[in-house]
Amino acid sequence: MSAEAVTQITTLRILETVAESPFYIPMTGPAARPRRSLKHDDTFIVLDSHGDIGASAGGPDGLFNADTRYLARLELVLDEVQPLLLGSNLRDDNSSLTVDLTNPDVYRQGRIVLQKDMLHIVRTIFLWRGAAYQRIGVQNHSEDKASFDLTLLFGNDFADLFEVRGERRPRRGIASGKLLGPSEVVLEYTGLDGNSRTTALQFDPRPTRLAANAATYHLDLAPRQTHSLFVVVSCNKPATSKQAPFFRGLLAHRREMRAQTKGVVSIETSNNIFNEVLCRSMADLNILMTDTPEGRYPYAGIPWYSTTFGRDGIITALQMLWIDPRVARGVLKRLALYQAKVVDPLADAAPGKILHEMRGGEMAALREVPFAQYYGSVDATPLFVLLAGLYVERTGDDEMLAELWPAIEAALAWVDGAGDPDRDGFVEYQRATEQGLANQGWKDSYDAIFHADGRLAEGYIALAEVQGYVFAGKRLAARCARRMGLWERARQLEAEAAQLAEQFESAFWCDELSTYALALDGAKQPCRVRTSNAGQLLFTGIVREDRAQRVAASLMQPNFFTGWGIRTVARGEARYNPMSYHDGSIWPHDNALIALGLARYGFKHSVEQVFKALFDAATYMDLRRLPELFCGFRREKGRGPTLYPVACAPQAWASATPFTLLEAALGLEFDADHGEIRLRNPRLPAFLNEVVLRDLKLGTSSADLRLRRHGDEVSLEVIKTRGKIQVSIALSR
Repeated sequence: MSAEAVTQITTLRILETVAESPFYIPMTGPAARPRRSLKHDDTFIVLDSHGDIGASAGGPDGLFNADTRYLARLELVLDEVQPLLLGSNLRDDNSSLTVDLTNPDVYRQGRIVLQKDMLHIVRTIFLWRGAAYQRIGVQNHSEDKASFDLTLLFGNDFADLFEVRGERRPRRGIASGKLLGPSEVVLEYTGLDGNSRTTALQFDPRPTRLAANAATYHLDLAPRQTHSLFVVVSCNKPATSKQAPFFRGLLAHRREMRAQTKGVVSIETSNNIFNEVLCRSMADLNILMTDTPEGRYPYAGIPWYSTTFGRDGIITALQMLWIDPRVARGVLKRLALYQAKVVDPLADAAPGKILHEMRGGEMAALREVPFAQYYGSVDATPLFVLLAGLYVERTGDDEMLAELWPAIEAALAWVDGAGDPDRDGFVEYQRATEQGLANQGWKDSYDAIFHADGRLAEGYIALAEVQGYVFAGKRLAARCARRMGLWERARQLEAEAAQLAEQFESAFWCDELSTYALALDGAKQPCRVRTSNAGQLLFTGIVREDRAQRVAASLMQPNFFTGWGIRTVARGEARYNPMSYHDGSIWPHDNALIALGLARYGFKHSVEQVFKALFDAATYMDLRRLPELFCGFRREKGRGPTLYPVACAPQAWASATPFTLLEAALGLEFDADHGEIRLRNPRLPAFLNEVVLRDLKLGTSSADLRLRRHGDEVSLEVIKTRGKIQVSIALSR
């Protein structure tokens, strides 16, 4: 190819990015300070390592509630200079952030009036019930009196989350600020949607000076003297309301968090680092959970996706099904409630379709973005059916099945109707309007679906893994129908699943690649590209036995498997880029579902490899936290994985990944009807010699188990049982 042609293609792809990616998340520069996040229900906060908001470039700082920023700046300064950082730590349960600071040399009129390292400043921050609480403790370690000003600079723009992400708006509402007294400031915004939004800042004790953008305390501290200041920032609270005192609120918040983890399986292993990974994952999942009227729902991730997402919620619930099936119950009930009832092109809605995402900000209310209740995902609907079936098999909850059955049938009607507009047997998508997402599978970047020569797929697109979700969903729905005595419906669904599997093999298998095509385009031409989507097909069970081995082997080749995990796109493909969002990066949840698929077909050695790769990656990550994704560079000796700069962390399905990998390794199966837990061909990776599971529930019964590794074998000890339950190892497929 000539240099001119290469230049033309490069230019074309740059133009594609501008034209086809309206909701791209930009990265404009490096973060000057690391960021930390806290969340409680619909409120989250992003601060830097100093505990400041908006004091340094490169981060989506702010206090956010319902997709609106309620505080854009909260910066602490000492005599107009920034303090020095000693350390910054999230509490293990994510309930609070503690920041230790000290003073630099403070000059006045050319003379040092306060030597560095004499003041110890501790900022403790937590979120609770729509408010951010902060205590600032100051201690003078000097032998002399310390006299200084401590100032909190604050402000807000009431930006919609999509503005924070980079969207530009021609018009905005009206903002103002006013003092309500000597210790309270209210910032107000009247949006174009007619809604008023308010931020209230309450200071205790009253500041020496208070303005609409700053609170200053003049402090004279004797040697060894300590002093505490408190500030509460609340979102949309009545002006007359007073928040709970700091320490009372903090204790109540921690009690609530502990209560929310009751009933979850306790896991302890022989590897202390893996224990830290599990603890961080569970803590992250706990803060991402949001109490909704339908039950607890895992919001997708901070900062960009802290809201109800259909696909993310379903997959996270699926990953957590073995340790806490209550999550799936909340997800299913909420998504059934918001299942589409009418056709709405702007929302990409059609009857029976499951929600993609829900937004509560001004831009969504005005339909400047289509996401108030947006249904532009092709996979959430069959995944809903799949999760419902797995939940019933895990729990035996026939009452919940009866409640969900109308929503399941409506989803299946969409699958066979509007989801298959040309009636060729495959579920496919094309966005209904130019405002919607161009790609509507989990790889929803504009350039994620392409042909071997790099051309983007056009027209109605049938994704490979979506057909697998439909296949698995229909088989599980058939089993549900039998539970309800609907024998004819069960036979029909089984027949439809079998027919889909036959059609799928014929249309998607690429013998020369030893894998399945990424998708079929609108002309029914296969996208002959090697991608991780084929690994998710293993998870669904649609893959023919004789081809599963070829797919599994291809995923473990160096062009896919990096040593840190399996890439989304194999090296050598036209759009492969290890630094991209979906075209060569590594997604932990994708690897987790692939691991379940490998285990399903008996490839336990490959499960071990994937498990170890993701564990090793987590050991290099900040806080032992697996992020949404990281770069797909090949592993090199003595170096950790390369991070992706705007990945969400924490992110729900990434946080659930270590639990899914453990499930795949142990081969956990639950038979609620017979009260039996089976471990099918269990195998532990070399870094785990022992795993103890406590309070592993099945119905009203539970068991405590100890598993030990003996080379390639695993022994089982039933430590204790409660109720009627049976636990066994199965060594056959």
